[in-house]
Amino acid sequence: MTESGADPSDGNAIYVFAVCGAPARVAVAGLPGVAADAAVRTLPFAELTAVVQTVRAADFADEAWQARLSDTRELERYARAHHHVVTAAAAACPTVPLPLATLYHDEERARLALTGEAGRFRAALARVAEHSEWGVKVYAAERPAAQDARRPAAEGSTTQRPPAVPADNRTRPAPGAGLAYLDRKRGMQARREQRQEEALRMAETVDAEFQKVAAAARRLRPHGPDPADDHGVQVLNATYLVAERRSGELETLTRMLQATTGARIELSGPWVPYSFVGEV
Repeated sequence: MTESGADPSDGNAIYVFAVCGAPARVAVAGLPGVAADAAVRTLPFAELTAVVQTVRAADFADEAWQARLSDTRELERYARAHHHVVTAAAAACPTVPLPLATLYHDEERARLALTGEAGRFRAALARVAEHSEWGVKVYAAERPAAQDARRPAAEGSTTQRPPAVPADNRTRPAPGAGLAYLDRKRGMQARREQRQEEALRMAETVDAEFQKVAAAARRLRPHGPDPADDHGVQVLNATYLVAERRSGELETLTRMLQATTGARIELSGPWVPYSFVGEV
């Protein structure tokens, strides 16, 4: 939907944050948006309303925007400003957030393009009305590597001692040492596979219970282990579209599942339902 490569010579462009269905209730006046020299305002089209702001086209030309994408701090600043406007609109009425840096050369082009997608906007607004997005992350109790690292030491700490080896044979492996090593490696592999299967079953259990409360759900790719934290291995990263009238059930459900599965479960939200508006 974004028009590519706004020419700096064009002067200004129209930045679109979101589309709403109830313009009289959208409280965006006074929000800073992504530009300091223009107010966030509304732009009516096809009985809907877009939340927009006039910005300098040069600030969003291809070269300038690519440079901004490589600057983590600057990109985060724009993302927060964009999200702040979307959140304010969503607090007032059903809202479809648009991707970061959705731009048009002028109001006429913005209105024309948005009108062409009016049917999809209406469908998305109907889907998310009186709903919020909630995130759920599930972690296994312990990293498998940590368990395996300790287990051989524990197994080697038994009171049984290996048979004494004559001094002249100390450079030779003890009889059966190779088989014992292979058995130990096979045991470690079997335990890893068992833990993986248990973690996957646990993730499916948690997901199934949250889906009973949700109107829709999306499974995301789990994040890899972070050496800087002790959360454990993430086995579920999902997001759920939940009716506002049922949101109070989520914390109770989270506590119940933590008690029954032994997993660490992180519940976050409510959020603007970015994940459930479709490709608009």
